Amino acid sequence: MKRTLAFLVILATLFTLNANDAYTVIANPGEDASRQIRINWHSDNDNGKSHCFYTISTDTAWTKAKKAKAKRELCTAYDSMYSKTPAGENIYENAKFIRNTVELKKLKPGTKYMYRIGNTASEGDIHYFKTAPSEGQWTAAIISDFHAYTPIPARVESAMAMLGTLQQQNKKEFDIILHAGDIIAWGGSYSFWKDLYKESFFKNYLWAGVNGNHDNMDRTNKRNTNKFFKYANNNPLNGYKGEKGVCYHFTYGNALFIMLNNESMRSDEGLAAAQEWVRKVIKSEKNATFVIVMEHYQWFFGTSGKTSEYKRWKDLFDECGVDLAIGANNHIYARTNALLDGKETNGETGTVYLQTPSADNERGQEADEWTDNKDIIKFRWTEGEKTVGALLMKADNDNLTLTLYDRHGKTIDTVAVKAKKK
Repeated sequence: MKRTLAFLVILATLFTLNANDAYTVIANPGEDASRQIRINWHSDNDNGKSHCFYTISTDTAWTKAKKAKAKRELCTAYDSMYSKTPAGENIYENAKFIRNTVELKKLKPGTKYMYRIGNTASEGDIHYFKTAPSEGQWTAAIISDFHAYTPIPARVESAMAMLGTLQQQNKKEFDIILHAGDIIAWGGSYSFWKDLYKESFFKNYLWAGVNGNHDNMDRTNKRNTNKFFKYANNNPLNGYKGEKGVCYHFTYGNALFIMLNNESMRSDEGLAAAQEWVRKVIKSEKNATFVIVMEHYQWFFGTSGKTSEYKRWKDLFDECGVDLAIGANNHIYARTNALLDGKETNGETGTVYLQTPSADNERGQEADEWTDNKDIIKFRWTEGEKTVGALLMKADNDNLTLTLYDRHGKTIDTVAVKAKKK
C-alpha cells in the first residue's frame, strides 16, 4: 500500500509542472521535409501562451531566431487510463494537458536547426533537427519494437545504445530516425511517451514512426485507438479519412515515405481504403527516386516463413513500383532481394521486403526451421530472446544501402535497393 501511495505521489508530481515547462517535445517531418518541420509539445492547463523559437544551429546567440505561435487544444486521450507501477500493480494515470503544435515552413534544405519552447528565445531546453537535403546523400537509423516502459528502463537503454552504435558506424550523426512501431509498451500510458522523448536522441534528431499494435492499446487492452500515437506526435495531416496524422506521407531527400497504420486495415474494407490512398499518393509524387512504404506488421511470419502482409500488398507494390517495404513486429530480421510478381529480379525492377528485429533486449524470438518461401526470403537473423539490432540506411542518387548491425556494431547483413528507371 505504501509503495502504491508513493508512486501516486510521484505520478501527481509528474503532471504538475511549472507554468512555462514544456514536455513530450518532438520534431516530425513536414510533407516536404527539406523545408517543412512539425513540432509537438505538451504543457499544463494553466500554462500561458507558449511559442516555438527556432534558428540555424550556428546562431548560438539566437539573434536570428524566429517565433512560431502554437495551435493549442485540450488533450484528454490519455486521461484515466490503466498503467502499471514498478511493483506490477495496475493504477490509473490521469493525464490531461494542452497539446501544442506548430509547422515550421520555408526552412533551408540540408540545414541543422535548433529550437526551444517558451515565451522568449532565451528560455527552455534546446532541441535540434536537420532538414532533408534537396539532393545528394543522406542517412537514416531504422529501429523498432523497443516497447518503452518506464518501470523496466533497460528496454529504452538498450535501444538508445543501439542508436549510438549506428551513429558510431556512420562515423557522424545520421539525418533522421525511423521507427517501425511498438514504440511504447502501452500507448495509453502517457508517462511512457513523456519519459521516452526526454532521451537525447529524440532531443537531437528528426523523428518519424508508425503506429504499432502496442502503441494502439492501453494497459488492459480494453481501449484501442490511434489517438495515443497521433497526439504524442505531430505528423503531416495528409492521410485519408480517420487516419490523418497516423497514416501520412512525406518526402525526404530523393525518397517518398508512406507511413501506414496496420490497426486500421485488419478488415478487407480497411485494407482497400489504405491501398487506394497509397495508390493515389504514389501517382501524385513524380519526382521521388525511391518509394518506401513502412508499416508495423511483418511481411513474413518469422518462425515459419509463411506470408503475412506480403500476400496482402505485393500486387499493389508491383503495380505502383514500390522500391522498399519495411515492416517489424515479430522481432526477427528477414529480407528478400527485389521481387516482382513473386519472383526475384536483378534489382532493376521490383520491391525489397525487409522486417526489422527487436531492440529492447528482452523480447526477441527464436527462429524455427524455415519452411515457407525459401525461394524468395534470402536472409533472416535473431539472437533469440535477447536480440538487439537495428539498421543504418545510406541514400544516394543510385542506391539505398541498408546494413543490419547487432548491439556490438557487427555487420550482420547488407542489401542494396537500386534506383529504378522512371
